[in-house]
Amino acid sequence: MELKDSVALVTGANRGVGRAYVQALLTRGAGKVYASARNVSALTSTISLDPGRVVPVELDVTSSRQITAAAAQASDVTLLINNAGSLTFGGALDVAQDGLDRDMAVNNDGLREVTRAFAPVIAANGGGAVVNMLTLLSFVSAPGFSGYNASKAAAWSMSMSLRAYLRPKGIGVINAFPAGIDTDMLAGVDAPKDLPADVVRDVLNGVEAGDEDIYPASAAEVFEAWRANQKAVEAMFATMR
Repeated sequence: MELKDSVALVTGANRGVGRAYVQALLTRGAGKVYASARNVSALTSTISLDPGRVVPVELDVTSSRQITAAAAQASDVTLLINNAGSLTFGGALDVAQDGLDRDMAVNNDGLREVTRAFAPVIAANGGGAVVNMLTLLSFVSAPGFSGYNASKAAAWSMSMSLRAYLRPKGIGVINAFPAGIDTDMLAGVDAPKDLPADVVRDVLNGVEAGDEDIYPASAAEVFEAWRANQKAVEAMFATMR
């Protein structure tokens, strides 16, 4: 997909990877970027990247009302980036139910419902793409992130179903599987982390190249190791608490 002159909507655009997406899309010549977040006031620094091309959108991906309103407001979108995420810490038998519910509501259900609302918009605008920010933990679990692991695994499965459903409508579904990223979400986690800009760069390169599955930055090396010896990588991730 050509990013120059595209019209994109990025969920969770107030910080971290979402803000990096807005910056990179502007640099690559996107005509307009809708930057969405639950709290519009948190988008001030993102809007300042280019007030002429960045449009703030109030969007909690768990709110059907706000999703519908966002799709009506951003009726010229050709590229949707499902980036909003939730991460609750805790092992499978320790994590609180409300945390599990929140991770699933944002990471899987939110991805599906935002895509449901924007698929007709993208199709009406001549087709385009949906980028789903998944994770290597979609298929290799870290025990301390049990709710997040499960919700992202569900989102991966959902994304595959969406890909088959949307391809005939002229909409590509692109799954990105990053490793750890240096954002507020992983603050305090002692592990190697990629810079948001590096992850976003590789994902957008893949979008322009027509790739369907993208392993950005250090995730490419981990994925190759997983392909060579799944059990060894599984054992390595099992030490992450």
